[in-house]
Amino acid sequence: MLHRSADMAGVFFASLKQTLQSPRVRRAGAALFLFLAATLLLSFRFYPERVNLKVGQVAPRTIKAPRTVVFEDKVRTEELRREAASRVPRMYDLDPRVVDSIITETGEIIKAVARVAGGQSADAQAKEAVLREALPFPLADGVIKALVRTPPAKLDRLGRELGGIIQQVMADGVRQEDLAAAKKAAAERIEFLSAEPAEKALARAIVQHTLRPNKFYNAARTEMLQQEAAEAVAPVEIMVRAGEKIIGEGEVVTPEHLAKLKAVGLYEARFSVAALVGVAFTVLLLVLGLFYYLYQQHREIYRETSYLYLIALVIAGVLLVAKLILAINVRQASGFSAQLGYAVPVATAGMLLAILLNARVAAFAVSVTAILVGMMTGDELRFMLCGFLTGITGVLSVSRLSRRGDLVRAGLYVGGAAVFAAVAVGLFSGTPPQLLLPVSLGLGLANGLLSSILTNGALPVIDYLSGITSPVKLLELTNPGEPLLKRLLMEAPGTYHHSILVGNLGEAAAEAIGADVLTVRAGAYYHDIGKLRRPSFFIENQMGQENPHDKLAPTLSTLIVTSHVKDGVELAHSYRLPEKIVEIIEQHHGTSLAGFFYQKALEADQKKPPNERDFRYPGPKPQTREAAIVMLADAVEAAVRALGQPAPGQVEGLVRRIIKEKLYDGQLDESALTFRDLEMIAVAFTKVLSGIFHSRLEYPEREGGKEDSGGSDSPKPARKGPGARESDVAG
Repeated sequence: MLHRSADMAGVFFASLKQTLQSPRVRRAGAALFLFLAATLLLSFRFYPERVNLKVGQVAPRTIKAPRTVVFEDKVRTEELRREAASRVPRMYDLDPRVVDSIITETGEIIKAVARVAGGQSADAQAKEAVLREALPFPLADGVIKALVRTPPAKLDRLGRELGGIIQQVMADGVRQEDLAAAKKAAAERIEFLSAEPAEKALARAIVQHTLRPNKFYNAARTEMLQQEAAEAVAPVEIMVRAGEKIIGEGEVVTPEHLAKLKAVGLYEARFSVAALVGVAFTVLLLVLGLFYYLYQQHREIYRETSYLYLIALVIAGVLLVAKLILAINVRQASGFSAQLGYAVPVATAGMLLAILLNARVAAFAVSVTAILVGMMTGDELRFMLCGFLTGITGVLSVSRLSRRGDLVRAGLYVGGAAVFAAVAVGLFSGTPPQLLLPVSLGLGLANGLLSSILTNGALPVIDYLSGITSPVKLLELTNPGEPLLKRLLMEAPGTYHHSILVGNLGEAAAEAIGADVLTVRAGAYYHDIGKLRRPSFFIENQMGQENPHDKLAPTLSTLIVTSHVKDGVELAHSYRLPEKIVEIIEQHHGTSLAGFFYQKALEADQKKPPNERDFRYPGPKPQTREAAIVMLADAVEAAVRALGQPAPGQVEGLVRRIIKEKLYDGQLDESALTFRDLEMIAVAFTKVLSGIFHSRLEYPEREGGKEDSGGSDSPKPARKGPGARESDVAG
């Protein structure tokens, strides 16, 4: 059982290890690391916030605004909106059918009275009884007796006049609350009629009975107009300037104080889970956007998990530095410290990633970093804008890094961009004039200096930990003081000078076709370091000595010459040279043929031709444009040097012939060089070599038969190795 359990545990851990080493899991780990690091840095405060006041409490200390903000006074805005809504009158709808109905009802009552009064019955009491039954309202006995004796014509006229009064009274509409006043107004008008008292009494009774509201309250329309009036009120905005006192020690806290504290981010009653979720969700979207961009546009970087971790570490590192800088604002806010967001070195991320990866990835990472810095500074658009401008400036400044001074110059460019951004945004946001100059100059230049220092300091660490070769590392490798180059100079001086010339040729060609100049230069300097094992077997190091190949079989000579590639790779690994340089050392001959020794073997035994494969380098063929350039420069330099003093035009012909030979031999098939690239390389080689092998003056002999010493320009015979081309022996 114990053995079985141990076996199962071993299988489990082996499976877990295999899963963790999966590229997909490692990519997810890089994204998770960046997400967690950014969320933590954006949510965490180095110093706990101590401002937790309540209305009516006495402030224990003076509190000043750490930054300039403009915020809405919601309390005052709400008051003004309520006042605007209260000024909107109630809306009513007029119903014309009500007046028509009242007049119709009034006419029916008048007609009923007229019918009774004009009836044929001679019994007055009977008429009075019928009239009381016909009327919908009671009338005094005297009025009833007078009405039954009133002629119908007079009643008809009363009905018409009463209808006119009703129309006049209700013309503008009568609300429920105005009904009593309308009835009173109608009764007053009735008094002016030329009618008998009984008729007026009947008219007043009819008005009291039939008059009703014809104007009704429209709640929906009223509420809509009130809402429109409230929305028309502009928000009341209050500006709190950086360094302004919000509340003094001993002052009683008011709602206005709390509003200002909340606006500048100094007041938090409790931990906000919603804010943390919002920050986490925003960071998640940015991280996913960054990784999706890499997946879509830079698949080679997305597949290399070390690059993903590099991007995550660089962004997280810049955010950590930003957090340390902005932490100065927490304990004591002042006018200057509130502007420290201008000193955040977002450009460090852009410079590092542009140097180590490429400019496009660096620009996208700068955008993400600038947004995160803006969130960290309390959603300050000015700091976000400054970070973006300085970051892009840093990317552009180092995109063609070729010497150490470029990093210093890039820092100056970043500082200038930060100064410009601080001035522009400061003028726009209303930064006090007494702060604008020191903030823009001091913090802007500090931004550039800090970006340059951090980039310089981080590059060696990243080179060592990640294995990614930076241009600065390549610059260091091309320093003549490097141990391996010093060995090459002392032990194989001919190879050293050959390598320098190959470097010059390769650099010119790389610049012409847009290849990596520093990689070509460093690769050229180290491509022949394998010759340190047996320097005297290569013609450029023999210095007048006897050529040892004269006593060796062609196969053995080929083995010695071609082994300098393998020896160079081993030596490069022992000196911890970057992998891209090792690849150039390994590929700088490809599978080329050692032609001189092959021809020598053919001449030695014509009956049994040697196998050509035994006289070829082991390869592989150049896989990059840079390795192919070093191959061509190596072959061209050795061949042209073997010419001694070439005639005009002879150099160009030889250059083009060697390039054509390498092309037809298939050595350039895997290098991604185009025919246009080869033409530009030929032109660049010819230009450099024409400057080296220029025409020289013939100096007259001095008296006594001695030549005049012409120094380095004096013509000297070039020692050629056995065969047509020195490149076959020189390697």
